[in-house]
This record gives sequence, structure tokens and C-alpha cells, in this order.
Amino acid sequence: MNAHSTTIDKREALTGERSRNLVDEYATLIKQYGLLEPAREQQLAQRWQQHRDRRATDALVTSHLRLAAKVARRYQRYDLPLADLIGEANLGLVVAASHFEPGHGARFSTYALWWIKAAIHDYILRSRSLVKMGTTAAQRKLFFGFRRAMRKCGGDKTGLTQEMAEAIARELVVPVHEVIEMSSRLTGDVSLNAPVSDDGPTDWEARLVDQSPNAEAIVAEQDENAQKARAIHSALDVLTARERRVFVARRLREDPPSLEELGRELSISGERVRQIETLAFEKVKRAATRSLKPSLIAA
Repeated sequence: MNAHSTTIDKREALTGERSRNLVDEYATLIKQYGLLEPAREQQLAQRWQQHRDRRATDALVTSHLRLAAKVARRYQRYDLPLADLIGEANLGLVVAASHFEPGHGARFSTYALWWIKAAIHDYILRSRSLVKMGTTAAQRKLFFGFRRAMRKCGGDKTGLTQEMAEAIARELVVPVHEVIEMSSRLTGDVSLNAPVSDDGPTDWEARLVDQSPNAEAIVAEQDENAQKARAIHSALDVLTARERRVFVARRLREDPPSLEELGRELSISGERVRQIETLAFEKVKRAATRSLKPSLIAA
């Protein structure tokens, strides 16, 4: 190892140490912000909705900074700076605070979790490769679930076989060709100037097709997603208190409790919890469908 390489290694080690120190200081700092009671959350959300009181959203955000940091730490396996992951998580938290609507019976932490994860996912997908991936729901599901499904289906590091691809496709409910494509992407980026084959000078860049949506399609998709989110959020009003508790715990939490665990909490059997969950899901589905435009229901 030459002197130049040694200097670079020392510089990277020093930068990494400083980053860890900053994260540790940040973790200590955010401990001063306590969690809010449900009534206080609703009050702050109303102040923002009715009076656009920025201090109200600030209070919602700071009280959940520890949640954002906790979620961000779960994504360290993607070898990205933890400070950047936390920053993206906080961005999702801010967006959640500005959109949170009171009066629907949901805790802000439950609502914010989706926005936090969405912000982190977007950051990981942007950082993972020079070639954009995760442009469809199937690709996003594969990117974040491929390795887990690979292990569950008995795969190893020797490569993806056709049988393994079919097993993963069944596990994640995605097309087989999407599994094969994502597997090749996750093995690393390939230079666009590399030749397609040894038979000719044509490189991969010459065969690229621009499949990115135009600005109109992007706006339409964002509007559609926002309408669907509002419809589901409003649909929770059709549930009873117990149905809402079961639905939120089993369908909206990142780590849902088992039927037995939730049954013990509610003093009912696990089978009864399953029945309530099924009924609540159907009620939310019908209510959300009624509030959506016909074009969105077809989509």
C-alpha cells in the first residue's frame, strides 16, 4: 500500500468517526423531546389545519424524531451513511406533519411511519445505482424484499436459478422476468459503454430506451396516490373502536402483533381477532371504494 492510499484510508476513517460522533450527539439531543398524548396531537393538527400554525407542526415533528431515527437505523444494511438516512426520515416526518388530519382516530406515529419509510426508500433507490430502479410497484417490492425472499426460498450466493426465480416470484407475487432483472441489477452496475457482445462494437448505451414518464404522467400519478391515501384515511371512520384497533395493529403497523398477542390485549380469542380483522378490512375497502373516482377504482 502506497502513501497516497494510506492517506485516503486515514481520511475516510476520520470522516466515518466524525459522522458517528455527530449521530451520537444527535441521538442524545432528541431524547429531550417527549411523546405527546393523543389529545395533544389532535389539538396540534387542528391548529395547523385551521390556522397554519408552523409551531404546531414543529411540535409534532420534534416529538417523533426518535421514531424517525429508529426507523432509519433499520436501513443501515444498505451501506449508506446513517446521518443521511436519518435526514431523509426526518424529511418524511415533516411531510407527514403537514398532511396529518385530525378527527380520524389514528395516532400521528402510525400515519407518519408510511411517510418516513417512503422517504427512506426513495433515497435508497436514488443512491443504490446509477441506473434508476424501483419505478414500478413490483420493482420496489423486489428491491426491498429480494434478499429476504431469496433466503426464505433456500437460495445462496451461487446465483439465481430458474426454479429459484419462480419461487421468489410466487413469494412476492411479481412476474418472473422482474425477479431475474432485479437479480442482475443487484449484482452491481455495468458500464453503459461496455459492448453488448464480442461480435460487434455496439454498446449498451445505444440500446437504451427512455421509459421515464413525462411531467403530466408524474403529476397525475401523484394526484392519484394522494386521493387513494385520503380515501383510506377517511374510511377508518366506518370502524368501531375495536375494529379500528385491530385494523391499525394488523394492517398499518410495520411489525404487526400476532392474532394471539392482540387477542390477549383485547381479552378475546385469536380466531375472533382474525374475524374482526377480515370484517374491518372489507368495511374499509368498501368505504374507500365509494369515495374514489370511478377511474381510480378501475386502476
